[in-house]
Amino acid sequence: MANETSPKILCVGALTMDTIFRLDRLPPGPGKYIPLEAVEIAAGMASSAAASIARLGGSVSLFASTGKDDSGRRAVRELTEEGVDCSHVRTIADAHSAFSSIFVDAAGERMIVPYYDARLLTAPDAIPPVAAGAFNVVMTDVRWPLGAAKVLKAAREAGIHGVLDADTASLETLEMLLPLASHIVASEPAAQIVTGESDPEKATVALAALYGRDGAFISVTAGNRGSFWYDGLEAEIRHMPAFEVNVVDTLAAGDVFHGTFAWALARNYPIFQIMRFASAAAAIKCSRFGGRIGAPTKSELDIFLS
Repeated sequence: MANETSPKILCVGALTMDTIFRLDRLPPGPGKYIPLEAVEIAAGMASSAAASIARLGGSVSLFASTGKDDSGRRAVRELTEEGVDCSHVRTIADAHSAFSSIFVDAAGERMIVPYYDARLLTAPDAIPPVAAGAFNVVMTDVRWPLGAAKVLKAAREAGIHGVLDADTASLETLEMLLPLASHIVASEPAAQIVTGESDPEKATVALAALYGRDGAFISVTAGNRGSFWYDGLEAEIRHMPAFEVNVVDTLAAGDVFHGTFAWALARNYPIFQIMRFASAAAAIKCSRFGGRIGAPTKSELDIFLS
């Protein structure tokens, strides 16, 4: 349970109901495949990050969209039970709530087929009270660009941290959102879309040249190669190696990383410690099946790092 005096974080973006199937191997083509196990869970990039923050004991709210249907009500109920404040989730009466079918193989790799009703992605008429100082950090994803843009602009105007989970999206979306964030944590594919660099270290340098001039924090996550970030004071690239674990399921590892990053940033930890916490939390998640269900508690994170 979060302490009422805890720093408050707002997560903005995707909310879906995911059906996750664990298989020996990913489907090679048409046919019928019987999973080893399966779960249904409320997820999505920003929502999984929010649940991860709550699991760590953080105070977190979600700004996302659902349809007026059973699926949307279930998603909100599940996240509320996790400790996420869902009072800012908007309901679009004529839209269908987002959902995904996901296959995870024995090596932890996955195949994702999501569906987002375009009506869920419309610009919000109003946003949560970012400018009024209700939050210490906002964390946005790229799945609801118009919502993310409004919240990141409000965060900048209010002088609070605005984190962007820059994952795979159109170049147009990435170029709209990247300049608005104070902290950019990009996936390897997204960094390549923007910079053309396939090497994560070179992509970090290129992103810093494009978007780090006003002091924005720039980093790139690269799976089992760890994460890289640009040290503006020393004009050098820093590297956090990935922790070694028995990988079972990589689904939501990035979301857990971003949620933990925002949680630690809200507590003003040094950047090395922030990246270490985020990397460890993502590693723990990868050792567990079920997407964001595998996110660690604070005590589990402390034990892992000890």
